[in-house]
Amino acid sequence: MDTGQISVENKKSPPIKVLSSQLREGKDNRLNGKLEFNIKRLGQWKNTALVGSVVWMQGTILEVRSDHNTVLLLDETGTFVVNGVNNIPKGKPCLLQGNYVMVMGMIQALSPEPVLRAVKMADLSERAAIHRRMWKLEVEDLQQTLT
Repeated sequence: MDTGQISVENKKSPPIKVLSSQLREGKDNRLNGKLEFNIKRLGQWKNTALVGSVVWMQGTILEVRSDHNTVLLLDETGTFVVNGVNNIPKGKPCLLQGNYVMVMGMIQALSPEPVLRAVKMADLSERAAIHRRMWKLEVEDLQQTLT
């Protein structure tokens, strides 16, 4: 038995760093019964799509919904919704309006507004200015290196 090979079904793609506008412009794609999404790249490779179902996003919390399990966030390209925030480890509490956070999540919907189911969330407010300035560059850099 060759243990050096991993079947495609067992490989999990890392989260793709994206902006909310990329999700709004994305398309559903069902591969082998698995729902994934085609996401338009930023930068010089924008004619090729990234395929994935888990993304990493950053934004400012605009609203914590009354159920305290859903938040509305804003990145530099628009708003997006994150569900299931009470079901994930957060470290120090970060569900406050105005906080700048990182969210890793499973895509649930693309439009009219992107919706994620949270897997991980972290507060980046302490150095929010730096994180905000660098985020689009990080997104573009990662998207150029992914195949």
